Amino acid sequence: MASTVTGSCHHDCPDSCVWNVTVDEGRAVSLKGDPDHPTTRGQLCPKVNRLLDRVYHRERVLQPLLRVGPKGAGRFEPSSWDRALDLVAERIDRIRNDGRTERLLPYSFDGTQGVIQKGIVADRFFSLLGTSDVHRHLCGVTAWLGAASVSGQPFGIDPFELSRSRTIVLWGTNTYHTNRHLWPVIEEARTRGASVVVVDPVRTPTAARADQFFQVRPGSDVALVLGLVQVLHRDDLLDAQWITEHTTGWSELLASAVALPLDRIAVETGIAVERIEWLARRFATERPAAVRSLIGAEHRANGHEIMRALAILPALTGAWRDPGGGLARSTQIYFETALDYPAALPGDEGRRRFNMAALGQVLTDPTLDPPIDLLFVHNSNPAVICPDQNQVIAGLEREDLFTVVVEQFLTDTARYADVILPATSQIEHLDLGIAWGHLYLSLNQPAIAPVGEARPNSEIFRLLARRLGLTDPLLARSDEELIRGLLASNHPWLDGITLESLAANRWERLRVPPGFRPNVDAPTATADGRLHLGALTHRPPEPTAVTTPDQGPGPLLLISRKQHLRFLNANYGGDPEHLPVPAEPRLELHPVDAAERGVADGTRVTVHNDRGTLTVAAVLSTDLQPGLASLPFGWWNHHTEQRRSVNALTNPTVPPDGRGSAAFHDTWVTVSRA
Repeated sequence: MASTVTGSCHHDCPDSCVWNVTVDEGRAVSLKGDPDHPTTRGQLCPKVNRLLDRVYHRERVLQPLLRVGPKGAGRFEPSSWDRALDLVAERIDRIRNDGRTERLLPYSFDGTQGVIQKGIVADRFFSLLGTSDVHRHLCGVTAWLGAASVSGQPFGIDPFELSRSRTIVLWGTNTYHTNRHLWPVIEEARTRGASVVVVDPVRTPTAARADQFFQVRPGSDVALVLGLVQVLHRDDLLDAQWITEHTTGWSELLASAVALPLDRIAVETGIAVERIEWLARRFATERPAAVRSLIGAEHRANGHEIMRALAILPALTGAWRDPGGGLARSTQIYFETALDYPAALPGDEGRRRFNMAALGQVLTDPTLDPPIDLLFVHNSNPAVICPDQNQVIAGLEREDLFTVVVEQFLTDTARYADVILPATSQIEHLDLGIAWGHLYLSLNQPAIAPVGEARPNSEIFRLLARRLGLTDPLLARSDEELIRGLLASNHPWLDGITLESLAANRWERLRVPPGFRPNVDAPTATADGRLHLGALTHRPPEPTAVTTPDQGPGPLLLISRKQHLRFLNANYGGDPEHLPVPAEPRLELHPVDAAERGVADGTRVTVHNDRGTLTVAAVLSTDLQPGLASLPFGWWNHHTEQRRSVNALTNPTVPPDGRGSAAFHDTWVTVSRA
């Protein structure tokens, strides 16, 4: 008899949907969005609708594999679990016995967002060994840090409170495509009279549906905020009482704003002065007013400053006073606070750390002491997602680098592995689902037994720990015990939420009061309890190294957008069933730039800079502005003749302190007919 098991989506997406899996005689036969879940509402995205195809895919890795061919050739032989784990443990033990465990580098990210399988056991495992580690800042952390520099802890309003708003500014976020379960909430607000404003350098599908579209020049977001500050001050639209009672640094902010005249701001941003004035008036007077932003604007050298500017804006009008007003950003901090996760680990403070975007440099630096001799990858595909891809692959090609990859498929990274360990899919293991787009906690229950010999990430690290004699109590706990421990934090937002209640109810909303207003209903989390404003600095994108032809048009600014409906980041990017037609990445160009280069729709073009070269087809689009080109992120490398993707070109520069995203979108390239 068929049965139904409830689970939750694990992908790096704000929606964190809840689904129902129908199982018949041990096989999953159907997966559908839960119609009762308040945000999923029965609808899954085009990626996840075909998840069961992935679970039972003919090319899924279902037993341990050992390399038998050259690195990158993708030639492996099957192995038993005991043999593979013994080999990995022996390599780790060799490094440990030499007293230089910094030679081991774990590399993981958000291949799964479930708290248990993402890395709670793995993090403890590597911490106990005293290995090197990475700052997992490829995405999201710059936005976090920018908002936190204003409010101490970057709490925003529940995005579903936008249903109350009358002015919704979607800043650098393609909500209609990438946060699809929030879009009905925005439409609901619009039926009540809300105006939807989109600020973006590209006319995205979201921008096409907006009431007002502000197509800013790339990287000019801070200049636009400075213009809004000027108009708010000039036209007496500020909430002076709020600024006096709840902020510091107003005079410095104002001075930085008036130092850049409005007509100059119009040139820098490409937005006419009268439109800047309209937006300032609208935001101040048509309330509640909220800014919705996620991570789209952070992938620049000035990404921190952009996110800080967006966090400052609601403080100037007192937008936080109103339910449905303020800043709506990632809700992940609510879950991290409630669950006390990730918890600080003893001994972590002294570990050597690198920004994960610098992996290529780390693996190829001849002066690094000690060098990395063992790379352990799980929940990630760095050969695709890292900038400066050619250097990353040069590192992975090192014969003296022993690489372990925990995976479900032979990804571009797994092709360079010495050992591949097969991982379970989301419907085969237990996990606790959190979200960064709403406040619902969910329990992902295993619907089927693991396919083949696949094992959960958590179990793999428990098995390795036993082989290495690691006896820390956390490493001995089952996944169920780990979930119980997280739910026992005693935080009031978890009041009454237990493993049993999640199993019975399928999900629970954190006990955050409806209409909760950060900075009003709870103190601002800065040392002085005030929102920190201060001067803002507009820095347009600075050209990075490109090889410019002796004659012909100059370089274009290249952005690498996540724009595909059927794959996310590098997930599904190698699966033919999920690819668009034609199944290749294509370079978008504005017709003006295309004409200057003699390029038409479908023309093969060479995209080049000092980091790499790609040959792809061009597609002309007025969604871009002149001077800007776009090549999509997430495609696997075999889709171009160079066997590389857009990250062969992208800028790997990270902030000087190593914390925050790389400047992916500050990439300059030349484009010419191939």
